[in-house]
Amino acid sequence: MNATLERWSTRRAFILAVTGAAVGLGNIWRFPYITGENGGAAFLVLYVVFVLLLGLPIMMAEILIGRAGRRSPVQSLGHLAALAGASRHWGLLGLFGAFTVFCILSFYSVVSGWSIEFFITAINGGFVGRNPAEIGAGFEAFLADPWRMTFNHTLFLFMTMTVVAAGVAKGLERLNNLLMPLLYLLLVLLAGYAATTDGFGTALSWLFRPDLAAITPMVVMHAMGHAFFTLAVGACALMAYGAYMPERQSLPHAAGAVALLDVGVALLAGIAIFSVVFSQGMDPGEGPGLMFVTLPIAFAELPWGALWLSVFFLLLLLATWTSSINLAEPMVATLQGRGLGRGRSAAIVGVLVWLMGLLSALSFSTLAEWRPLFGMSAFDLVTTIPTEIFLPVGGLLIAVFAAWVMPHREAQAALGVGEPGFRLWRTMVRWISIPLAALVLAAGLL
Repeated sequence: MNATLERWSTRRAFILAVTGAAVGLGNIWRFPYITGENGGAAFLVLYVVFVLLLGLPIMMAEILIGRAGRRSPVQSLGHLAALAGASRHWGLLGLFGAFTVFCILSFYSVVSGWSIEFFITAINGGFVGRNPAEIGAGFEAFLADPWRMTFNHTLFLFMTMTVVAAGVAKGLERLNNLLMPLLYLLLVLLAGYAATTDGFGTALSWLFRPDLAAITPMVVMHAMGHAFFTLAVGACALMAYGAYMPERQSLPHAAGAVALLDVGVALLAGIAIFSVVFSQGMDPGEGPGLMFVTLPIAFAELPWGALWLSVFFLLLLLATWTSSINLAEPMVATLQGRGLGRGRSAAIVGVLVWLMGLLSALSFSTLAEWRPLFGMSAFDLVTTIPTEIFLPVGGLLIAVFAAWVMPHREAQAALGVGEPGFRLWRTMVRWISIPLAALVLAAGLL
C-alpha cells in the first residue's frame, strides 16, 4: 500500500467527491437536450434502466479496483494483475484512462467557459429585451471570438487546477463539501420556480408518461451511451477515488447513493428546463443549443427571468467546476505515482490540458476551416471520440478486469459484501454489463 496516499476523512466526503465527478455537463447540458431529441419519458425510462444494469455495476467495478490497490490507477491495475498472475500490461489501462480524461477535460474547460460568459451576461441583464435572433447571433459572435473563448477557457482551468493542487483534504474535499450542497439547493430553487410556470404540468407529463411507441433502436443506444457518460465511468477517475475510500465504508451503498444523486440532478434540471421551454411554447428537441440559445430566449419572457437565468448559469458553472476538479485528480495522481509533487503535477496537467483545449476553443474561429478527420472540426472530434469510443473501451476493460482477471479474494474484500452478494454483482457484470458496454462501443464506432 502507498503509505503517503491521502484518504477522504468521512464517508460523506467520499460520496460527495464521486458525485462531484459524475454530476456536470452530462446532467445539466447533455441530459436535457438528448432527452428532448429522443422522446422525453421513453428515453428517461431506458436511461434509468441502463444506469442500474450498465453504469452502476461498472462504477462499482472501477471503484473496487482502486480500493483494493490503494495506489494510482496505473499502479493498482499492475499490482492486482500481478497478484492474479496476469500481465502487468493491464497497468496501461490506467494510462489510457488518464488520456481519456485529458481529452474530456480539454473540451469540458471550453464549454464551462461558456457558462462563465453566460452567467456574467445574465447578471448584467444582457438577455433582457433581446429577441431570439439577437440572442442566437450573440452566441455565434461569442464562439467566433478567439480571445474571449481563450480567456474563459484559461480562467476556468486556472480555477480547477488551483483546487486540485491543494490536495485531497484541503482542496477537493473542502470544495465538494461546500459546493455540492449548494448545487442541490440551487436546483431545488429552480425546480420550485419551474412549478410556478405554465409549462410545469406539461413538462411533468412529457418527462414521466412514457410513450412506448417512441422507443426505437436509436433511442435505446442513446440511453445506454448516456448512462455510461453521466456516471463518469470508464476513465479511471473513480478508480483514483476508490484508492482514497475509507476502510469501513460500504461500496455498494456509496455507489448507489451516487447514482441516485446523479439521476436526481438530471431529473431536477430536466423539470426546470422543460417547464420554462414549454411555458413559452418552444420545441424541447432543439439539440445542443437548448442550453445556450433556447433557455435565454425562454427566460427573457418570464417574470424575474433575468434573476432565474443567472441562478441557472451559476448552477451550471458550479456543476462543471466540481466535475472538472474531480476529473483532473486521476491525472495528477498518475504523475504523483511517478514521484512528482502534487503542485508540480497539477501545473503540468493544467498546462497540457490548456494547450489541448485551444484546439476546441479556436475551432469556431481561427481553426474553423480545419477539418482533420471525417470532415469534423477539432471540437467535434474532441467531444465525440473520447465520450463515444474511449469511455466505452475503458469501461469494458475495467469490467473485464474486475470480473474476470482480478483475484476473487481481493475483489470481494474491496466490494465489502458476503459471498452471495459478490457472486450476484460479478454475474451481473460478466453477463449483462459487459455485453451492454460492448454494444455502446459498437454504436460509437458505427
